[in-house]
Amino acid sequence: MSDPILVAKHDGNDVYLLPQMANRHGVITGATGTGKTVTLQKLAEGFSQRGVPVFMADIKGDLTGISQAGGTHPKIVERLKLLGIEDAVFEGSPVTLWDVFGKQGHPLRATISEMGPLMLSRILQLNDTQEGVLTLAFKIADEQGLLLLDLIDLQQLLIYVAENADEFTTKYGNVSKASVGAIQRGLLQLEQQQGEVFFGEPAVRLEDFMQTLGGKGVLNLLAADDLINSPKVYSTFLLWLLSELFEMLPEAGDLEKPKIVFFFDEAHLLFDDAPKALVDKIEQVVRLIRSKGVGVYFVTQSPADIPDSVLAQLGNRIQHALRAYTPKEQEAVKVAAKSFRENPELDTVKTITELGVGEVLISLLDEKGVPSIVHRAFVVPPFSQIGPITPEQRQQLIQTSIVSGIYENAVDRESAFEILSKRAEERMHAEAEAKAQLEAQKEAEKQAKAERSAARGPDTLVESITKSVARSASTSIGRQIGNSIVRGVLGSIFGGKSKSKSSWF
Repeated sequence: MSDPILVAKHDGNDVYLLPQMANRHGVITGATGTGKTVTLQKLAEGFSQRGVPVFMADIKGDLTGISQAGGTHPKIVERLKLLGIEDAVFEGSPVTLWDVFGKQGHPLRATISEMGPLMLSRILQLNDTQEGVLTLAFKIADEQGLLLLDLIDLQQLLIYVAENADEFTTKYGNVSKASVGAIQRGLLQLEQQQGEVFFGEPAVRLEDFMQTLGGKGVLNLLAADDLINSPKVYSTFLLWLLSELFEMLPEAGDLEKPKIVFFFDEAHLLFDDAPKALVDKIEQVVRLIRSKGVGVYFVTQSPADIPDSVLAQLGNRIQHALRAYTPKEQEAVKVAAKSFRENPELDTVKTITELGVGEVLISLLDEKGVPSIVHRAFVVPPFSQIGPITPEQRQQLIQTSIVSGIYENAVDRESAFEILSKRAEERMHAEAEAKAQLEAQKEAEKQAKAERSAARGPDTLVESITKSVARSASTSIGRQIGNSIVRGVLGSIFGGKSKSKSSWF
């Protein structure tokens, strides 16, 4: 059995997170500046020391210090002394740095096919009709063997769907060109937010997030200080990652420690304006993924940021201070207080607003999976460095990483764009060939007609007069009367009797 993780101390008593209960998920909440990031760092290094890999987003850019030994920060030294911890071993943890934009870590990519229509619809903020058209486009791609790897593949596929909308409408139902246009505009906006660098190959292998080094779990840090400026891309990517882990991992049952722990910082971005179908999906994944040996920890300002159906799945709870200046904030404090198992000796509503930096209300699961009563406690400082590393140290981590050289160079193999472009080119050639053949046929017929006319010789006087009169008559009066006049003229020329006026009608 893995050693418990010392998280906090209260009144001389230790508060531990049990590794066998870590996949029952958890939540870290509190106002900005109250110490949530340090608590996250403490938990992450605790998992790493027990051989559990971790994935977490580095929102502010200051989590990279977890790769270096700590102990030099005066406030850390003071807190350790206050808590009576004298045997601290300061050390860093193995770290892999990732960056969607490839600037501060290894490039992190996924293919359009892997992301799927549901996730893309959330990124593009599509309505139900538009989402239906996008789902249809994916179906067409699957049926026709069209690989969707990057944004240009999807853009080319949508052009193909729009050009053949009538055919697809007959087969699948209405395909609105207006919806296709809306999706294309959304893709253009995503491209302008540098979204095109995320979609492509080589796509990240989830196994690379689940590495150990020297018996310690590797901490995967996603540089998110730029990514957070595109909140839909950020939240959707992390949800996709969680869903992919769920699909990839086999059932594991009860384990002595998780296979991987996933920290979802700025978790409110996941639920802001999320349709009910998506919230239901998140609840399902959170509820079921623990049986795959994955622990999920949401980090946000207030428990009210998380829907009740999801919050109910989070057994381990750490609450930093909240401020309550407005009626809405006061209500959030009450919600936070009610999320804990009550301690008769503690007024949780009042205490939440009085907590200092690094001080928390904490309730973790015991051996039977039952939440402990809530206690006011001080978080034990991490034994790694607080704050960011230098650019030189960052480059050193990237160059010596266990995935160095694997993801740096993008690959562009034949996919939907190349296949559909080739089809369009072949169609254009075929149409040009058919047009040329038709022109040649018309020219040949014209030449043959001219040759027949030359062989026959000039018209006789009677033929010339007849054609002239016929053309004149057809343009001046009705076809029936013109035919009668022609017959009459012909009769007089050939000596026939002319028809009386009454015979013309």
